[in-house]
Amino acid sequence: MNKTDFIGAVAKTAGLSKVDSKKAIEAFVKTVEGAVKKGDKVSLLGFGTFSVVKKAARKGINPKTKAAIEIPARKVVKFKVGAKLAQIVK
Repeated sequence: MNKTDFIGAVAKTAGLSKVDSKKAIEAFVKTVEGAVKKGDKVSLLGFGTFSVVKKAARKGINPKTKAAIEIPARKVVKFKVGAKLAQIVK
């Protein structure tokens, strides 16, 4: 499902126009982006949690040259699925 399909599905489910659904989805995305940028968690009960995790620097191997490389420390966004969503997928 791509973004256009998702907007259509939300519009149908919520009984909204596609324009209103697009605005709501874009607002959701911007809100999550802003929260994780500040280092906050976004928890949606039953759905999941978006959070920022710090990954330590580590050594790796370049698969092309087999040379050892240093992978720098970084922050990544993590999504942990909620219990209700996990149960639905099972």
